[in-house]
Amino acid sequence: MNYTLVSFVVLYLLGTLALGVWAGTRIKNTADFAIAGRSLPLIMVVTTTFATWFGAETVMGIPAKFVQGGLNAIVEDPFGAGTCLILVGLFFAARLYRQNLLTIGDFYRQRYGRGIEVFCSAAIILSYLGWVAAQITALGLVFSVLTNGAMSETAGMIVGTMAVLVYVVIGGFLAVAWTDFIQMIVLVVGLSIIAMFSADLAGGSDKVMAMVNSKELWNFLPPPTFTDIAFFIGAGLTMMLGSIPQQDVFQRVMSAKNSQTAQRGAVIGGVSYILFAFVPMFIVAAAVVVMGDSAMEMAKNDYQRVLPTFVLTKMPLVMQILFFGALLSAIKSTSSATLLAPSTSFVENILKNLRPHMSDRQQLLAMRVTIVAFTGAVLAYAIAMKGTPIYDLVSAAYQVTLVGAFVPLVMGLYWKRATTQGAIASVAAGIAVWVLFFPQVGGEALSKLFPGQLAGLLAAFVGMVAGSLAPQVLRNRHEPRAAMAGLRPH
Repeated sequence: MNYTLVSFVVLYLLGTLALGVWAGTRIKNTADFAIAGRSLPLIMVVTTTFATWFGAETVMGIPAKFVQGGLNAIVEDPFGAGTCLILVGLFFAARLYRQNLLTIGDFYRQRYGRGIEVFCSAAIILSYLGWVAAQITALGLVFSVLTNGAMSETAGMIVGTMAVLVYVVIGGFLAVAWTDFIQMIVLVVGLSIIAMFSADLAGGSDKVMAMVNSKELWNFLPPPTFTDIAFFIGAGLTMMLGSIPQQDVFQRVMSAKNSQTAQRGAVIGGVSYILFAFVPMFIVAAAVVVMGDSAMEMAKNDYQRVLPTFVLTKMPLVMQILFFGALLSAIKSTSSATLLAPSTSFVENILKNLRPHMSDRQQLLAMRVTIVAFTGAVLAYAIAMKGTPIYDLVSAAYQVTLVGAFVPLVMGLYWKRATTQGAIASVAAGIAVWVLFFPQVGGEALSKLFPGQLAGLLAAFVGMVAGSLAPQVLRNRHEPRAAMAGLRPH
């Protein structure tokens, strides 16, 4: 065990904890806790939206997928994920910001009523299981690697989760925003320096690019067959559209000091994410040049260890400190907000329907208690799913919101004739068709013929239009006002 490296990592963790505790002294109400009091300047909105996606899979999952299958293998993330933030900035941020909402679930209540609010909020909360579990899994791996196996991955999961939980419970999104700001500086500087050092180890960046070209890793488009194109589109849309109705994305955008800052911050954050995701890809490509077949073999069988192993075996101590500081920054920035987001949605959009007369102080306490409970549930899920690849945990997380929550959101904002009945039909059709494509339900042949999430998305659009244009049996008494609110000009 390298005690110097471990000591630096422990000091870094304690520093972020102190920052979170300081932020907690500034929390006065639920708005401060959930969306930082809508007060953040552009630079902090950019760093916190950038941090939305730059997590464990960006540093360890995406690069290994890239060296195995090229750009075509990573259409979902970073391309779909980064484009999600760009679309949020261009088409959703200003309209949602002007409605002064605490959660994305509040939009569903105002537009369609409490039934859709509760269902969509439940779907959003459920989608976080895989996403947060991926970050917890990565924390366990990092601590196990750092201690050379002295700490098991399970123990690492518990220690890492506790380190994040403390400052999130105390400081809420204000702590998340400030720690994101510091952590993204550490991440960008650290990975940039490591990329340059990796190029030097490989004999120059031209050698790395030559390897990439020789393996045709720049290929982006799928083979020109109907099935391949359909699965390519389905993969891209999963995070591109399925992540739009997400509380962590909503929190980051709504924390801006005004609607223009919300728009610009999301767009800049999305573009920055796509571009900077190439840095860890370059580092792993350099690792393949330096380590040869052993790196490719590890990428196929245990890809989550490729980058940590490369750094620990081929780089000096200072680079190791930079790398693990950057890696922990990526994981902690993503896991902190994704612990906060579902807990906020649960209290605001589910618990308040059961206890409508809670005071603001009671809501704030309920949010903190829910964070602890949700963290315990996700930690147990992550331990149970140990061994599942990080990238797979993340990519599966957003199909449920794609087929169940995206269409009511976009149509509610942009189509004045969308109704509660249409939203119910959309959710029912989207979920039913998506489930039909599960191998256990519709069979292996159907699941291999067409992507279930794309079929569910198309069904959700059909359900919304048909349900809204059909004679109205169900009607939300707030529909006319909500429809006009959703159609206010920019």
